[in-house]
Amino acid sequence: MSGSTLNTEPDQRLHVAVGVIRNSNGDILIAKRAEVLHQGGLWEFPGGKVEPGESVEQALGRELFEELGIKIGKISPLIKTSHAYPDRNVLLDVWWVENFSGEPYGKERQPIRWVPVTQLKNYPFPEANW
Repeated sequence: MSGSTLNTEPDQRLHVAVGVIRNSNGDILIAKRAEVLHQGGLWEFPGGKVEPGESVEQALGRELFEELGIKIGKISPLIKTSHAYPDRNVLLDVWWVENFSGEPYGKERQPIRWVPVTQLKNYPFPEANW
């Protein structure tokens, strides 16, 4: 039998909306994951899980407000990348956050930092981020 078939199996990857947020100095905002979380203690670009029925844009706006207290303005897609960890597969849907309102802070008590792009390599990130 030839031809293609549609994959009717649900996607088992954890779909994550991620924001790369840059300030007026060109620095990038990163946040430290809580020790109790998957990949805990590592730094990350803020974001979170896309919930069922939610668009990536909606998820990104919700997550960045929940985590950082900011409201996103203009955003644009940057890259989609998948990574297989031993215990889970993730799909990172990464977006540039071109502007936002509010002053970011760690609403969940997570440390956050504005870091020059050239210094990002000095922070340990989950493998999926590289």
